[in-house]
Amino acid sequence: MPFSNADQNLLKPALRPLFYVVDWLPPDFGAVGQYALIASKQLAAAGREVFLIGLTRNASSEETCRFPETGGVLTIKKLHTRPYEKARYARRLLWTFATNGRLLWTVMRHRASYRADITLTGAPPFMLYFAVALKYLRRARLTYRITDFYPEVIIAHLGRDTFLLRLLLRLTWLLRKRIDHFEALGEDQRELLLKGGIQPEQVDVRRDTAPIAITGHETPAARPPSLAGHKVLLYSGNYGVAHEVETVADGLVRHHRAGAQRFGLWLNATGQNADLIESRLKDQGIPVARTAPVELKDFPALLAAADAHLITLRPEFSGYVFPSKVYGCILSGRPIIFVGPASSDVHLLCSKAEQRYVRIEPGDAAAFARTLDTLGSD
Repeated sequence: MPFSNADQNLLKPALRPLFYVVDWLPPDFGAVGQYALIASKQLAAAGREVFLIGLTRNASSEETCRFPETGGVLTIKKLHTRPYEKARYARRLLWTFATNGRLLWTVMRHRASYRADITLTGAPPFMLYFAVALKYLRRARLTYRITDFYPEVIIAHLGRDTFLLRLLLRLTWLLRKRIDHFEALGEDQRELLLKGGIQPEQVDVRRDTAPIAITGHETPAARPPSLAGHKVLLYSGNYGVAHEVETVADGLVRHHRAGAQRFGLWLNATGQNADLIESRLKDQGIPVARTAPVELKDFPALLAAADAHLITLRPEFSGYVFPSKVYGCILSGRPIIFVGPASSDVHLLCSKAEQRYVRIEPGDAAAFARTLDTLGSD
């Protein structure tokens, strides 16, 4: 279903159309799409013609929002897609390349994309390889909001650097140098881009915000019955391969075997490592509850139900991945425990926050247990 061009005469002629391409759009779960929707609305309200293109598990759809005061227009186009099978890497790769092609073909065939601004993200992975070609075909200005670094995250996950991966990495940096402008999520990402040869004037740090208003005074959501009698350490969102497990699991065992035994872990989460830590804690008899991620409207109440928030990141992923939930955790006002490296912007932001914050070096399970003991006695 092609975009309608009926509203183009409402726009300021000095502003070029903007095509913003992401993976999953709300109500489907995905932080990249949530933040893209917020940014697109702000840009359209300021007078831009914005086309937000993404995926949905529901039927394909298109809707248009107009801002008469400024002449801005936002068109949201959702393409029906089935999620990939994460455990099957060949199918996952095929899904990624087919989906990238489909998303960018939607941009390509729209006549307004000629000499337009195009913003891509790190989701789906490897969109960069398609977007650079689109830049030259449509003579567009290309902005890369670099939400994730690929193939660096693959190399970090595998723990080895093969010849093929080195070759892919070299190709990726050649393509990155064809990008007109970068939006980094934090200073750690900016440093990685500069080290890779991107010029300083090409990179701006543009942080996200919480995807919904959070005051810190919300009525808490109901806690899982299995954690009754315990304080709640909440992990919310994706708990994938980039997120630390060993320190958290071992620290919780120490907290219950030789410590205050006050905290249980609430995993309101998806992801491979969520399955892993849930299984390990249950095997050890440690209180743990697992629930599906809440809808966005219920997110503030979920955060308010925590006695402390848990954020984790494996050191080898520092800069390559940024857990966006940090903004909501800070706004909630609850204590934050970060198991991860000091080089991450998670540490930079949390250390400036007003609430209690503790960073644990990955591998120091004893320090994690002591932190829980201290927070449990407060």
